[in-house]
Amino acid sequence: MDEAAVEKSCKPRDDHNIKDIAVCLRTSEQGTQRLFFFKSPILKEKSKFFADQLLSPTFGSCIEVHCSVADYDHYVHLLSHLHLPASALVDSWKSVNSALGVLQVAVSLQCEEIAKTCVDYLEAVPWEDKEEEEILRIVPKLGDLALPILARLKPLDPNSTKNVFLAAVRYAMSISPPCPPFGDEIRISAQEQIEYMLGEDEETPLVTADDEVRSEIRKGLSQMFMMFQKEFSSLLSHSDLSFENSENIILHNLSGLEWLCNLLPKINLMGDFVLKWADLSSCILGMAEHPKLESVMWSLKFKLIEITAKVLDAVGYGIVILPSECRMQLLKTWLPYIQKMKPVLDSVGNDETGFPYKMDEDLCQGIQGAIVSVIVALPSNDQADILGDWMESEQLGYPDLTEAFEIWCYRTKSSKRRLVEGLDRVTYHFFHWKKGTPFAEDQGIYNGLTWWEQIENGQQLTRNRKFFTVVPVLLYLIASHTTDYQNPMLFLNTLAVFVLVVAKFPRMHRVRIFGINGEH
Repeated sequence: MDEAAVEKSCKPRDDHNIKDIAVCLRTSEQGTQRLFFFKSPILKEKSKFFADQLLSPTFGSCIEVHCSVADYDHYVHLLSHLHLPASALVDSWKSVNSALGVLQVAVSLQCEEIAKTCVDYLEAVPWEDKEEEEILRIVPKLGDLALPILARLKPLDPNSTKNVFLAAVRYAMSISPPCPPFGDEIRISAQEQIEYMLGEDEETPLVTADDEVRSEIRKGLSQMFMMFQKEFSSLLSHSDLSFENSENIILHNLSGLEWLCNLLPKINLMGDFVLKWADLSSCILGMAEHPKLESVMWSLKFKLIEITAKVLDAVGYGIVILPSECRMQLLKTWLPYIQKMKPVLDSVGNDETGFPYKMDEDLCQGIQGAIVSVIVALPSNDQADILGDWMESEQLGYPDLTEAFEIWCYRTKSSKRRLVEGLDRVTYHFFHWKKGTPFAEDQGIYNGLTWWEQIENGQQLTRNRKFFTVVPVLLYLIASHTTDYQNPMLFLNTLAVFVLVVAKFPRMHRVRIFGINGEH
């Protein structure tokens, strides 16, 4: 349509019952244009922008509106429905993208009624992920009128958030069986969201683990352990036909405990779990190794090993701090069981195709590394006990504690070496450097003599003097042997024994080389 035609169509008409105002919509890029005709009262009522244009002194009978190509369809939609009542507008928004585009146009043309219907629509309907991103990008720029759209995205106050979190915790840690027909899906979902709310990676946590949260989790932890122990204890009294049902209940409890192993380190409560597991370990293994369960319930035994691996990992790498007695007892309890079950599970897996309870390489390496870390942090005598039992066991191949054994050997040699060096320094200081006597009756006559020079009143080559001369030589031989005659320790030990032995020679009696330690 050319300019003359538009101008002609925009001339005012005398009949006020017909549409007398034209709105010409133009695109800036392509020059596309489209005419819309309205009664002037409609324009004044529906749009403040058009009302202001009608009052302008330069207004003829045509209002031009310019838009981009991307917004063209949204402008057409709004102008086509501008005459409709508000109740009919809501039904015209067919999608989130359409309503969002019309909302931008309505805000631009100051059509409050239409804008409100768009807001009501967007606030009520569900959004896809991409639609939500687009809403978050656009709506904050549209002013207060559009803010109700974002109500679902506003952060809750801390108390409301914590209430939802505690409700999820109670359900996730509940000891009731799965609810049909959903199975355990709801509980698993609750557990996943709890971990998310506590923060993963470097994200800001939605909930702070305060005393109330910790108290609720401790309560649930105690209930889960109590139920697990009760079900496991009653297992042995069941008939063979009821094993499967009992096993499912116990596995359900163990799955909850395994989930707690991932959750509790985030709120510094892993220590509570480890202590309870350590206290129950003897009881658990007493039941797991009962002859009645010797060749059944592989899934239960495998799950016990998995949870123990997490416990050993927490202890071995310092996440949980325990006394050495408790760490020793934990190893003494579980190490023989793990050594026993590894070849059993491998054997069953080789005989049965698709057997799902073999210990894979990651699990084996994780357990072995954690056990080594626990061992090397024990006192030396406890390390010797553990390593001695390991080397005498039939299952020497797994776990491989060679690294712990090498560290123990090195430390043992080092401790003996430090002992010898210490004795050398002590004996030299007291025998060949320290002068005088602790007794006052000598009236100072020994103030210029070392303790070695005072022995036997200076008499040489006596039995006592020979004994004290031989001692550093024996210590030197022990130190050299335990360090495999390797430098630099061989050189340092040789130098030390040379000084000690030469200082005891008869010819060195009361000799001060270069006047060192002489009388002042």
